[in-house]
Amino acid sequence: MNLKSERRGIHVDQSELLCKKGCGYYGNPAWQGFCSKCWREEYHKARQKQIQEDWELAERLQREEEEAYASSQSTQGAQSLTFSKFEEKKTNEKTRKVTTVKKFFTASSRAGAKKAQEKIVKQGHLGRERNADNILRDLKEIFTPSWELASPTEAEIQESKSPSPSINRQASIETDRVYKEFIEFLKTYHKSGQDIYKQCKLFLDTMNHKRDLSIEEQSECAQDFYQNVAEKLQTRWKMPPEKVEKAMDQIEKYIMTRQYKYVFCPETTDDEKKDLAVQKRIRALHWVTPQMLCVPVNEEIPEVSDMVVKAITDIIEMDSKRVPRDKLACITKCSKHIFNAIKITKNEPASADDFLPTLIYIVLKGNPPRLQSNIQYITRFCNPSRLMTGEDGYYFTNLCCAVAFIEKLDAQSLNLSQEDFDRFMTGQTSPKKQESDSWSPDVCLGVKQMYKNLDLLSQLNERQERIVSEAKKLEKDLIDWTDGVAKEVQDIVEKYPLEIKPKNQALAAIDSENVENDKLPPPLQPQVYAG
Repeated sequence: MNLKSERRGIHVDQSELLCKKGCGYYGNPAWQGFCSKCWREEYHKARQKQIQEDWELAERLQREEEEAYASSQSTQGAQSLTFSKFEEKKTNEKTRKVTTVKKFFTASSRAGAKKAQEKIVKQGHLGRERNADNILRDLKEIFTPSWELASPTEAEIQESKSPSPSINRQASIETDRVYKEFIEFLKTYHKSGQDIYKQCKLFLDTMNHKRDLSIEEQSECAQDFYQNVAEKLQTRWKMPPEKVEKAMDQIEKYIMTRQYKYVFCPETTDDEKKDLAVQKRIRALHWVTPQMLCVPVNEEIPEVSDMVVKAITDIIEMDSKRVPRDKLACITKCSKHIFNAIKITKNEPASADDFLPTLIYIVLKGNPPRLQSNIQYITRFCNPSRLMTGEDGYYFTNLCCAVAFIEKLDAQSLNLSQEDFDRFMTGQTSPKKQESDSWSPDVCLGVKQMYKNLDLLSQLNERQERIVSEAKKLEKDLIDWTDGVAKEVQDIVEKYPLEIKPKNQALAAIDSENVENDKLPPPLQPQVYAG
């Protein structure tokens, strides 16, 4: 098997990672191959088209209803003429009665109006008394930074009233820490910092009232917020791109730390179902070896083995982060460890063709928890500029491709026969392990013992399968023997049926028919002899 054939099912052209619209940014399978910007444009076009179609359908239905109503009215013209005269008479009578009733209550209504006027005057006096306090409060709001006057949002109040505070204690500590860091960061931006804080507080309040929206609509709100704030920082406050990027990172950290428990793996989506499906799929592929994926990594080298362990740790650690940027940072660290492992193994810089198979192997070996939920969370609520360009976007796009490859992995992708692939998937057998005699003397003893135990377990599995097979055969033989004996007994019973004879009459004396019984000698009597 040559190298080219081994790479046939894994190689991905780097042009396939870019947006299929040709804008030059990285695409994403979750966005049907588009980048964040092009996907939003396509999404809005489709949405406007759907709205237009719904509007045209509503107008058509309204016209049909009006035509049906007009036709029904023309058939009932004669009857409606008589009825209209009756309705006119009834309306006049009702108007006359209402006018009569108003005359009785005119005086009392004027008195009520007078009392209401007195009440308004009284409230006016109270308002003047409070006017000074209001002026002082307004002056304080003008000359004091907004974060020093900030009152807790409704979401924060709900968090403080949680029925089980011990469960959310760690999250509350992290939220408070992020809030303090965000305030300290905004102080360096002076007036623009106040504007940023007001925008963030308004966005959190808005999202708190949009809990009933779908997760896609909440994602649209977040993406619009990111875009509007970035444009405002660039146009109104004239910030350089580096400073804008730093501010957007802090804004995302502050916003998503508070929104995490509401928008990560929500119950209204099938993210959890996809997580379980991916985990089950990866467990079923535990037998895949680096050689099948053509992974250019030699784990027998201690440094390479350490890099693989670190890469697995980073990809698993992604689930513990709450901010999309921090999750992307874990993916980036994992990818850099992979590149280092390949570089040490090959003694040359790693290529993109080497990176993707190794990333697939790391995902299969690590089986990260809630993998699909984390990918969807990053896709929906990360700052779109990070996913469109840079190394974070490149590594994240490769991770999405790796997960898609694992979901569709088949015998042809691994250059196996369908029979062998099915046997490996069902656990009937496993790929041949390396013989203990061929191990390098520098290999860890624990690795040797692990493979030795795997071989032993494989042998025990084969013996157990043979025992189970023989036991099933013995059970079948016993059933056949029992059926054969039962059939023979049945044949004998049918051949020689059982006949039940009537009860015999009482037997007469043996000499009852002998007429000369009186001439017989008497029975012998026992004789007793003395001595």
